[in-house]
Amino acid sequence: MSERSTAAALDATDRAIINALQGGFPLGERPYLEVAQRLGLGEDELLARLQRLLDERVLTRFGPMYQVERMGGAFVLAALRVAEADFDRIAEIVNGFPEVAHNYRREHVLNMWFVLATEVPGGIAAVTAAIEAATGLPVFAFPKEREYFVEMKLHAD
Repeated sequence: MSERSTAAALDATDRAIINALQGGFPLGERPYLEVAQRLGLGEDELLARLQRLLDERVLTRFGPMYQVERMGGAFVLAALRVAEADFDRIAEIVNGFPEVAHNYRREHVLNMWFVLATEVPGGIAAVTAAIEAATGLPVFAFPKEREYFVEMKLHAD
């Protein structure tokens, strides 16, 4: 939930790694080795640098994006109205649910926004009710009405 207070120092190799890992990740027995070779690195160096970028929160997540509905599950964007003095405590409760994929603070009357993902469509109602019971706050759920594919890639300069 917190933002980095200082910018991490990225060298040219870090930037090349970030740029290379956005889309088109190889599917094979040793995908990191394949990427490392394309970048002129050893596999161990690539993995160490990637871990450092995650540890330093330059990258907050590295992994595939799934379309949960195609796998039989469901997801929904949800929000809470949380008193500022209680925000951290409520965030800890919400983040304790394994169905919570992301959780962000927003400048809005609904100031905590998160994504719920469940293995079955009926799971959304159950986890929403559980979060309401645990926090004492109503969960506002916003199901997807339409799907758009926007391939966003950020170039690390």
